[in-house]
Amino acid sequence: MTMNLLIASIIHRRSIYDWYLFPILIFILFISLSTRYWKFFTQWLSGIRGRNWSSVSARIDVVSVVPQTVQTRYGERIIGYVATLTYFYSNPELQSGDYSRIFELEVEAQAWAESYKGSTVMVHVDPRDPSHSVLRKEEL
Repeated sequence: MTMNLLIASIIHRRSIYDWYLFPILIFILFISLSTRYWKFFTQWLSGIRGRNWSSVSARIDVVSVVPQTVQTRYGERIIGYVATLTYFYSNPELQSGDYSRIFELEVEAQAWAESYKGSTVMVHVDPRDPSHSVLRKEEL
C-alpha cells in the first residue's frame, strides 16, 4: 500500500486505533522528504557551521540545471529543477565546491544559474580541511 493511500485511509476512517499510527505516518513522511531534500539540508547546515571559517575568493565557472524527478505509479514525474553553481578556488591548491538551489520552472533555474556564470564570490573554507568549502546564500 502506498503512503498516500495509507494516510488517506487513516484520515477517512478516523478511528482511535488509526490515530495511534499518526506518529508513524509523520515519521515516514519526514524520512521520504529528508531523502529527497537531503542535499539542501546538508548545504544549509554547512552554511551555518561555515560562517566563521576564513573566506577566499572563488570563481563560478560551471553551471548546470537538471530535473528532479520522483517515481510514481504512473512513471517518473518532474517535481522541480535543481540549478547547481560549481566554483573553483585556490587554498593553496586548486579546489572546487558547489551550491544548489531548486526551482519550479526550468526557465527560472536556467536564468538564475546563468546570471552567476563567470562571477567571483567569497566562499568559506574549513580550516581543518581546505578541500571542504561553503558558499553561503548571503554571499551570492
